[in-house]
Amino acid sequence: MLTKNQIDEYKSQGFCVAHGFLTEAESSRLLHEIEAICSGSTLAHHDSSRLEMEPNQPAEGTKVRRIYDPCTHYDLFRDLACGDKLVDSMVQLLGPDVVFFSSKINVKPPEIGSVVEWHQDMAYGPLTNRSVVAVLIYLDDADLSNGCLQAVPGQQRMLDHSLNGIFQGRITESLNTSKAVPIEGKRGTTIFFNGLVPHASSVNSSSRSRRTLILGYRAADAFPVHLGAMTAKADQFVRIVRGNPSPIARFDMDWVFIPRYPAETKSLYDLQERSRAQGQRLIHSDCDR
Repeated sequence: MLTKNQIDEYKSQGFCVAHGFLTEAESSRLLHEIEAICSGSTLAHHDSSRLEMEPNQPAEGTKVRRIYDPCTHYDLFRDLACGDKLVDSMVQLLGPDVVFFSSKINVKPPEIGSVVEWHQDMAYGPLTNRSVVAVLIYLDDADLSNGCLQAVPGQQRMLDHSLNGIFQGRITESLNTSKAVPIEGKRGTTIFFNGLVPHASSVNSSSRSRRTLILGYRAADAFPVHLGAMTAKADQFVRIVRGNPSPIARFDMDWVFIPRYPAETKSLYDLQERSRAQGQRLIHSDCDR
C-alpha cells in the first residue's frame, strides 16, 4: 500500500517513489528467474517472441535488451502483477476496477544498455482517459551511471511524438527538461508514474546491470483508442485484476494525438532507432543527460 504522502505526490507531480517496496528476498527471486529466462540466448540464436537482444554485439553475444510480457509467460512475475501488494496500490491510484495490460523487463546490460529518449507511454497507445499507471521496479541498484529513470514532474499534458505525420516514438515538440528528476534507488525501489509523465533514461555506462520490471495498469473505464493491428497486439494480454469490467468508457480529454506508425514495430527501442536513423536530431533544453 502507498502512504498518503506518496498518493498526494503522485497526484501533484505525476509520479511517486516507494523505496523498499519489494524486499531483498523478493528482488532476488525475480533476478534468479530473469537469469534463467535469458540463459543460453545469443544475438544469433534466441526466441524473438520472448526476448529482444542488444543489437551492437557479436553474433555470439549474450546481452539481452528486453524480455517481453514476463507477467503473462512466467508464473513468478504473473503472481506479482496480480498480487495484493501491487493491486492494492493500483486501487489507491485508479479506483476499484483495475485492468492489467502490459509488462516487460528492460535489462540495460553493463556498458551497452540502450538509451531511451524522452517520451510518454500514453503516446504509444492513447486511451479515453488519463487513468493509466506504469509501475517500474528496480531489480538492481540504479543511479545515473547505469541509466536510472529520469522524469519531468508536473507535466501531464499530451505532447506530440510525430514528424511529418509519422510517429517517432519520442517527443518531437519543445520540452523543458531543466526540472527533470533522476530517480535513483536501491533494488526493490518502485516508481509509480502516470502515462503522461515525460521520462527517459541514458545509456548504461557502468559495469553494473540495471534490470527493471515495468508493468502497466489502467482503470477499467479507460479504453484504448483503436489503432487496428497495433491495438490488438498491445492488448492481447489484458485482464481484470480487481473489481469488474466497465460497461462505459470515461472521457477526460478533449483530444489525443493519434500515432501513425511507420511500420509494425517490436518495441520502443526499435521505433526510436528508426527515427534516429533518419538523421533527425531532437533538441530539448537541458535534457540529454
